[in-house]
Parts: sequence; C-alpha cells; structure tokens
Amino acid sequence: MRKPVIGVMGGSKASAEVCAQAKQLGSLIARRGWVLLNGGRNQGVMAACAEGAKQAGGTVIGILPDSTDSRASPHLDFAIMTDMGDGRNILNVLSSNVVIACPGKLGTLSEVVLALKRDKRVILLGWELTDPQFKHFIKTGQLTHAATPEEAIEQAATALATVTSGMI
Repeated sequence: MRKPVIGVMGGSKASAEVCAQAKQLGSLIARRGWVLLNGGRNQGVMAACAEGAKQAGGTVIGILPDSTDSRASPHLDFAIMTDMGDGRNILNVLSSNVVIACPGKLGTLSEVVLALKRDKRVILLGWELTDPQFKHFIKTGQLTHAATPEEAIEQAATALATVTSGMI
C-alpha cells in the first residue's frame, strides 16, 4: 500500500512561532510514516516542516516553482522542478491526500482554494478563513481548524481513514 502524502502549505515568510509549529508538524508527519510534500523552498513554513520531517527520519518531496534547485531546502529527498511559478500549486494539491495549511499569504490561500475545489480535506493550522464563501466547506467538514500540530495530525489521520475506506 502506498504511503499517504500530507501536503503542508504555508508562507515563505513566516514568524518564528509559525516555523516552530511547522517543524513540529513535519516531525509528527514523519513519525506516522507519512510522506511530507511541500513547495520545496528553503524558506519559511516549507523549510521548517521539511527540517522537522527529516530530523524524524521521514521522506520529503518538494514541488518547486523554479527550473533549478538553487533555492531548494537541503532537507528534501525529492526536488521536483516545474518552472511553473505559482502554477505548481495545483501539483502540490493534486499530489496530496490531505492538505494542512499553515499561515501564509495569497500563494497559500490559492492552495487552500484549489484543494477545496478538488474535494481535498483541508486543515488550517493556527489561522482561520472568515469569508462567507468558506462557510459551506466548514459546515461539511471539508475545511477544519486546528490549534496545534498534534490536533492537525489527528484530524489528518481521521481524514485518511475516511479516504481509504472509500467514503470520500
């Protein structure tokens, strides 16, 4: 059976607190035996979660927006160069079984929206989307909020159990 892929999205510019949560999240993903997928750069949430996963012995895939790996995190096992800029966000989403989104800006928001449009389970870690357009997804449980990395991982485990049972 293929290992679950957890997409961790988030800002390339992130506070120390957000990066610490992302690093812990990466570690927890690795300890579950899941694969971490992110945007691949050596910045912010991407760098932090990759580092956490690698330190815990996990596998990390980075889907980079560039044509070279010059800005790739050194903690990637696989660096996939797309030369697609933000267009690579769709690859991040489609390659993930569950998306966990840490605080970010428009790039992260685009990944959340793309995931919702493709019926992916999205967990927001440490932030909320309050626009009324998201209420439907919150009501159906496709979009949830988590206050801690541990809570996000438990929600991801529940979502994966649902996906693998064929209910989604």
